[in-house]
Amino acid sequence: MMQRRNMILGGFAVLGLGGWALSNNMGGGSGSTELSNLAGAANAQTTSGDFDTSSITEMVVGNPDAAVTVVEYASFTCPHCAAFHSGAFKQLKADFIDTGKIKFVYREVYFDRPGLWASMIARCGGQERFFGIVDLIYKGQSNWARAGEPAAIVDELRKIARLAGMDNDTIEACLQDAEKAQTLVAWFEENKNRDDVTSTPSFLINGNKHSNMAYGEMKELIDAELGS
Repeated sequence: MMQRRNMILGGFAVLGLGGWALSNNMGGGSGSTELSNLAGAANAQTTSGDFDTSSITEMVVGNPDAAVTVVEYASFTCPHCAAFHSGAFKQLKADFIDTGKIKFVYREVYFDRPGLWASMIARCGGQERFFGIVDLIYKGQSNWARAGEPAAIVDELRKIARLAGMDNDTIEACLQDAEKAQTLVAWFEENKNRDDVTSTPSFLINGNKHSNMAYGEMKELIDAELGS
Protein backbone atom coordinates (compact mmCIF):
# COMPACT_ATOMS: atom_id res chain seq x y z
CA MET A 1 0.00 0.00 0.00
CA MET A 2 2.80 2.42 0.91
CA GLN A 3 4.67 1.68 -2.31
CA ARG A 4 1.54 2.18 -4.39
CA ARG A 5 0.80 5.54 -2.77
CA ASN A 6 4.35 6.76 -3.25
CA MET A 7 4.37 5.65 -6.87
CA ILE A 8 1.24 7.68 -7.56
CA LEU A 9 2.29 10.76 -5.62
CA GLY A 10 6.00 10.66 -6.43
CA GLY A 11 8.57 13.18 -5.19
CA PHE A 12 7.57 16.79 -4.55
CA ALA A 13 9.49 18.79 -7.14
CA VAL A 14 8.53 19.32 -10.73
CA LEU A 15 6.21 20.56 -13.45
CA GLY A 16 4.39 22.99 -11.16
CA LEU A 17 2.15 20.17 -9.95
CA GLY A 18 2.79 20.33 -6.26
CA GLY A 19 5.52 17.81 -7.09
CA TRP A 20 3.73 14.60 -7.93
CA ALA A 21 4.56 14.30 -11.60
CA LEU A 22 7.75 12.72 -12.81
CA SER A 23 6.87 9.40 -14.41
CA ASN A 24 4.04 8.36 -16.67
CA ASN A 25 3.02 4.86 -15.62
CA MET A 26 -0.21 4.21 -17.46
CA GLY A 27 -1.14 1.27 -15.26
CA GLY A 28 -4.86 1.78 -15.75
CA GLY A 29 -4.72 1.64 -19.52
CA SER A 30 -6.11 -1.88 -19.75
CA GLY A 31 -9.29 -0.80 -18.02
CA SER A 32 -9.32 -3.66 -15.53
CA THR A 33 -5.79 -3.48 -14.20
CA GLU A 34 -5.42 -5.15 -10.82
CA LEU A 35 -4.58 -2.60 -8.15
CA SER A 36 -2.10 -5.07 -6.66
CA ASN A 37 0.08 -4.72 -9.77
CA LEU A 38 1.06 -1.18 -8.85
CA ALA A 39 4.49 -0.87 -7.25
CA GLY A 40 7.18 1.77 -6.93
CA ALA A 41 10.06 3.06 -4.86
CA ALA A 42 8.93 4.50 -1.53
CA ASN A 43 9.97 8.01 -0.62
CA ALA A 44 7.36 10.04 1.32
CA GLN A 45 6.37 8.20 4.49
CA THR A 46 2.66 8.87 4.89
CA THR A 47 -0.37 6.90 6.00
CA SER A 48 -4.08 7.46 5.38
CA GLY A 49 -4.39 8.56 8.98
CA ASP A 50 -2.23 11.60 8.20
CA PHE A 51 -5.03 13.17 6.15
CA ASP A 52 -8.60 14.15 6.96
CA THR A 53 -10.39 12.28 4.21
CA SER A 54 -13.75 13.60 5.45
CA SER A 55 -12.77 16.78 3.61
CA ILE A 56 -13.20 15.00 0.25
CA THR A 57 -16.56 15.73 -1.33
CA GLU A 58 -18.62 12.76 -2.51
CA MET A 59 -19.67 13.46 -6.09
CA VAL A 60 -23.36 12.67 -6.24
CA VAL A 61 -26.07 13.07 -8.85
CA GLY A 62 -29.70 11.98 -8.75
CA ASN A 63 -32.01 11.71 -5.76
CA PRO A 64 -30.02 11.88 -2.49
CA ASP A 65 -32.95 10.26 -0.66
CA ALA A 66 -33.51 7.43 -3.14
CA ALA A 67 -33.97 3.89 -1.84
CA VAL A 68 -31.30 2.63 -4.23
CA THR A 69 -27.71 3.88 -4.32
CA VAL A 70 -25.36 3.02 -7.16
CA VAL A 71 -21.66 3.70 -6.60
CA GLU A 72 -19.23 3.59 -9.51
CA TYR A 73 -15.51 3.11 -8.94
CA ALA A 74 -13.65 4.28 -12.04
CA SER A 75 -10.23 5.38 -13.26
CA PHE A 76 -9.91 8.24 -15.72
CA THR A 77 -7.21 6.28 -17.57
CA CYS A 78 -9.40 3.17 -17.93
CA PRO A 79 -10.79 2.65 -21.47
CA HIS A 80 -13.64 0.48 -20.18
CA CYS A 81 -14.66 3.33 -17.87
CA ALA A 82 -14.65 5.72 -20.83
CA ALA A 83 -16.80 3.25 -22.78
CA PHE A 84 -19.25 3.00 -19.87
CA HIS A 85 -19.62 6.78 -19.68
CA SER A 86 -20.12 7.18 -23.42
CA GLY A 87 -22.82 4.53 -23.53
CA ALA A 88 -24.34 2.79 -20.53
CA PHE A 89 -24.10 5.81 -18.25
CA LYS A 90 -26.29 7.85 -20.59
CA GLN A 91 -28.94 5.14 -20.40
CA LEU A 92 -28.56 4.89 -16.63
CA LYS A 93 -28.97 8.65 -16.37
CA ALA A 94 -32.11 8.71 -18.50
CA ASP A 95 -33.75 5.69 -16.85
CA PHE A 96 -32.82 6.12 -13.21
CA ILE A 97 -30.86 9.28 -12.36
CA ASP A 98 -32.90 11.98 -14.08
CA THR A 99 -36.12 10.29 -12.96
CA GLY A 100 -35.02 10.43 -9.31
CA LYS A 101 -35.12 6.68 -8.83
CA ILE A 102 -31.52 6.30 -7.67
CA LYS A 103 -28.68 8.12 -6.00
CA PHE A 104 -25.53 7.82 -8.10
CA VAL A 105 -22.07 8.28 -6.55
CA TYR A 106 -18.85 8.51 -8.58
CA ARG A 107 -15.60 7.60 -6.80
CA GLU A 108 -12.22 7.85 -8.45
CA VAL A 109 -9.66 5.04 -8.53
CA TYR A 110 -6.00 5.99 -8.90
CA PHE A 111 -4.11 3.42 -10.91
CA ASP A 112 -1.51 5.99 -11.88
CA ARG A 113 -0.48 9.63 -11.70
CA PRO A 114 -2.34 10.79 -14.85
CA GLY A 115 -5.56 9.44 -13.32
CA LEU A 116 -4.91 11.50 -10.21
CA TRP A 117 -4.15 14.64 -12.25
CA ALA A 118 -7.40 14.18 -14.18
CA SER A 119 -9.25 13.85 -10.88
CA MET A 120 -7.73 17.10 -9.64
CA ILE A 121 -9.00 18.81 -12.79
CA ALA A 122 -12.47 17.25 -12.53
CA ARG A 123 -12.82 18.33 -8.91
CA CYS A 124 -11.44 21.78 -9.62
CA GLY A 125 -14.85 22.93 -10.84
CA GLY A 126 -16.65 21.80 -7.70
CA GLN A 127 -19.74 19.62 -7.40
CA GLU A 128 -21.75 21.57 -9.98
CA ARG A 129 -19.23 21.18 -12.80
CA PHE A 130 -17.81 17.80 -11.85
CA PHE A 131 -19.90 15.48 -14.01
CA GLY A 132 -19.66 17.76 -17.02
CA ILE A 133 -15.87 17.80 -16.72
CA VAL A 134 -15.87 14.02 -16.25
CA ASP A 135 -17.64 13.75 -19.62
CA LEU A 136 -14.98 15.91 -21.27
CA ILE A 137 -12.14 13.92 -19.68
CA TYR A 138 -13.53 10.62 -20.88
CA LYS A 139 -14.33 11.95 -24.36
CA GLY A 140 -10.75 13.15 -24.72
CA GLN A 141 -9.12 10.18 -22.98
CA SER A 142 -7.47 8.82 -26.12
CA ASN A 143 -5.77 12.19 -26.63
CA TRP A 144 -4.65 13.37 -23.20
CA ALA A 145 -3.82 9.96 -21.71
CA ARG A 146 -1.52 9.18 -24.64
CA ALA A 147 0.04 12.62 -24.97
CA GLY A 148 3.44 11.27 -23.96
CA GLU A 149 5.55 12.98 -21.30
CA PRO A 150 3.88 14.05 -18.03
CA ALA A 151 4.08 17.74 -18.97
CA ALA A 152 2.24 17.02 -22.23
CA ILE A 153 -0.47 15.06 -20.43
CA VAL A 154 -1.00 17.88 -17.94
CA ASP A 155 -1.13 20.46 -20.75
CA GLU A 156 -3.91 18.47 -22.40
CA LEU A 157 -5.80 18.31 -19.09
CA ARG A 158 -5.40 22.08 -18.75
CA LYS A 159 -7.08 22.45 -22.13
CA ILE A 160 -10.03 20.42 -20.89
CA ALA A 161 -10.28 22.60 -17.79
CA ARG A 162 -10.27 25.75 -19.92
CA LEU A 163 -12.92 24.23 -22.17
CA ALA A 164 -15.02 23.76 -19.02
CA GLY A 165 -14.72 27.47 -18.30
CA MET A 166 -11.95 27.58 -15.71
CA ASP A 167 -9.30 30.31 -15.78
CA ASN A 168 -5.58 29.62 -15.65
CA ASP A 169 -5.11 30.77 -12.05
CA THR A 170 -7.84 28.42 -10.84
CA ILE A 171 -6.41 25.52 -12.83
CA GLU A 172 -2.89 26.00 -11.50
CA ALA A 173 -4.09 26.37 -7.92
CA CYS A 174 -5.87 23.03 -8.20
CA LEU A 175 -2.93 21.26 -9.83
CA GLN A 176 -0.46 22.54 -7.23
CA ASP A 177 -2.56 21.50 -4.23
CA ALA A 178 -0.26 18.70 -3.02
CA GLU A 179 -2.15 18.22 0.24
CA LYS A 180 -5.37 17.69 -1.71
CA ALA A 181 -3.61 15.15 -3.94
CA GLN A 182 -2.34 13.18 -0.94
CA THR A 183 -5.73 13.34 0.75
CA LEU A 184 -7.43 12.04 -2.40
CA VAL A 185 -5.04 9.09 -2.55
CA ALA A 186 -5.65 8.33 1.13
CA TRP A 187 -9.43 8.57 0.50
CA PHE A 188 -9.15 6.21 -2.46
CA GLU A 189 -7.20 3.69 -0.37
CA GLU A 190 -9.85 3.78 2.36
CA ASN A 191 -12.59 3.23 -0.20
CA LYS A 192 -10.66 0.46 -1.97
CA ASN A 193 -9.98 -1.44 1.23
CA ARG A 194 -13.50 -1.04 2.61
CA ASP A 195 -15.30 -2.03 -0.60
CA ASP A 196 -12.67 -4.49 -1.93
CA VAL A 197 -12.21 -2.64 -5.21
CA THR A 198 -9.79 -4.57 -7.44
CA SER A 199 -10.66 -3.41 -10.97
CA THR A 200 -12.50 -0.71 -12.88
CA PRO A 201 -15.21 -0.01 -13.51
CA SER A 202 -16.74 -1.63 -10.42
CA PHE A 203 -20.18 -0.92 -9.04
CA LEU A 204 -21.92 -1.14 -5.70
CA ILE A 205 -25.69 -1.47 -6.03
CA ASN A 206 -27.12 -0.97 -2.56
CA GLY A 207 -23.82 -2.24 -1.18
CA ASN A 208 -23.51 -5.34 -3.38
CA LYS A 209 -20.36 -5.30 -5.51
CA HIS A 210 -20.42 -6.02 -9.24
CA SER A 211 -17.77 -5.85 -11.93
CA ASN A 212 -18.24 -4.23 -15.34
CA MET A 213 -21.41 -5.45 -17.05
CA ALA A 214 -23.78 -4.77 -19.92
CA TYR A 215 -26.37 -2.08 -19.25
CA GLY A 216 -29.23 -4.57 -19.53
CA GLU A 217 -27.79 -6.59 -16.66
CA MET A 218 -27.29 -3.48 -14.55
CA LYS A 219 -30.85 -2.35 -15.23
CA GLU A 220 -32.21 -5.71 -14.08
CA LEU A 221 -30.24 -5.47 -10.83
CA ILE A 222 -31.46 -1.93 -10.17
CA ASP A 223 -35.06 -2.82 -11.03
CA ALA A 224 -34.87 -5.72 -8.59
CA GLU A 225 -33.71 -3.37 -5.83
CA LEU A 226 -36.51 -0.96 -6.71
CA GLY A 227 -39.03 -3.82 -6.63
CA SER A 228 -40.19 -3.08 -10.16
